[in-house]
Amino acid sequence: MAEDPSTSVPPPLPTSAPSSAATAPQTPRGSRKTRVGEVISSGMNKTIVIRTVTRVPHPKFGKIVKQQKKFYAHDEENKAKNGDTVRIMETRPLSKLKRWRLVEIVGK
Repeated sequence: MAEDPSTSVPPPLPTSAPSSAATAPQTPRGSRKTRVGEVISSGMNKTIVIRTVTRVPHPKFGKIVKQQKKFYAHDEENKAKNGDTVRIMETRPLSKLKRWRLVEIVGK
């Protein structure tokens, strides 16, 4: 016996999934900023200060000049010592000044 199409119930419409913070796009760890610099202070507990040197042309005269910048970084195991060359990576704010963490010691 064939069913009458006018009396059949249509299938339910698909509903969209509710949006949540868990489905928000996350940046993969490899895409965070990294810097290489020299440790200039390692006296604080689990914190090191790194100096990076960038060479840029002077805006007016064109001469290459060095620009120095200091970064405070988290060193969980207190491995880095003064004079070491290290690689740091951007991370969530850990304190008032620390927004970087130690990735590896490149050279001693």
